[in-house]
Amino acid sequence: MLDDRKAAILRAVVECHIKTAQPVSSAYVAQLGDLSVSPATVRNEMAVLEQDGYLFQPHSSAGRVPTDKGYRFFVDSLSGPAPLGAPQAELVRMFFARAHGEIERMLAETSGLLSSVTDYAAVVVAPSAPEPGRVRSLQLVKLTAHVVLAVAVLGNGAVERRALELPVELTDAQVERASAAAASFQVGATLDKTGDPGPTGDTAVDTLASTALQALRGPEPEVGTSHVFVGGAARMATAFEAVSTIRSVLGILEQQYVLVTLLKDVLDRGLTVAIGTEHGLAPLADCSVVVAPYEVDGERAGTVGVLGPTRMHYDQALAAVAIVSKKLSKALSEGDQGLSPPSGRQRSTG
Repeated sequence: MLDDRKAAILRAVVECHIKTAQPVSSAYVAQLGDLSVSPATVRNEMAVLEQDGYLFQPHSSAGRVPTDKGYRFFVDSLSGPAPLGAPQAELVRMFFARAHGEIERMLAETSGLLSSVTDYAAVVVAPSAPEPGRVRSLQLVKLTAHVVLAVAVLGNGAVERRALELPVELTDAQVERASAAAASFQVGATLDKTGDPGPTGDTAVDTLASTALQALRGPEPEVGTSHVFVGGAARMATAFEAVSTIRSVLGILEQQYVLVTLLKDVLDRGLTVAIGTEHGLAPLADCSVVVAPYEVDGERAGTVGVLGPTRMHYDQALAAVAIVSKKLSKALSEGDQGLSPPSGRQRSTG
């Protein structure tokens, strides 16, 4: 525990370093009107904070910068997320006012929104487990003469899709009839429901409907975990001076499994913020992560988060992640998303 004076000095150092990215001198802290202490007193207190692991001095003649422990104290002492600035709040409001369309497109665009609001890289993890959700809607989409895409949207927000190769070409009308038959049989039930739709009088239609359901019930042929959408990865290039750090961070942002595991681990530990080495990934030792889950129909479905330098504006990042996760939950729970054919498993929005 820190006494009030040490806590005030530490907060002043953290706030200044976040703004300037430079070591903070005792003279600067002493000039702050609300501390009312002498420069000598500040120097002594900063030396104690350094001994206790809250600050460190990069060079003997330099000021001090916060350690992960110092940032942790600062974050834990925040009274809560700060209100978003008016421009950022309006950007979020306008986005969700017009958000519609295929679920994964919305999630991809949400990652771009969150990055724009925070100026950090943003990650949105889509729902990955189909078991808890009943099928909300199902559609067959004809892509080419011999390829049909089966798409099922589940109640928990997950999207299951399978590409089907047809031995013979079917007309658009036949595909539509197969789509209606499969949807009539499957919607409202979980994908482990057995059986096939009743006969339609057209063997080709019946075969397609049955084949589509069997494919959706089976494991996804593509290897992977969850759909991950990364927005604003390029912003990380301006957050660090060392090229090696930038390369390491961008490398992690390209690894889907690592991102999913990282965000899940932070939430499983009951955290909303993981600072520096707290998250256990050496390449991200100079980064912090702010995360929050989002829900669909009251069930935890996925995760949103931002990744930035340890000197990030934590109050603003917490506010942005909280409001975006809340509005995304509402949009996915109340919206009737369309089923335009998606493409790709991991997308980046810049």
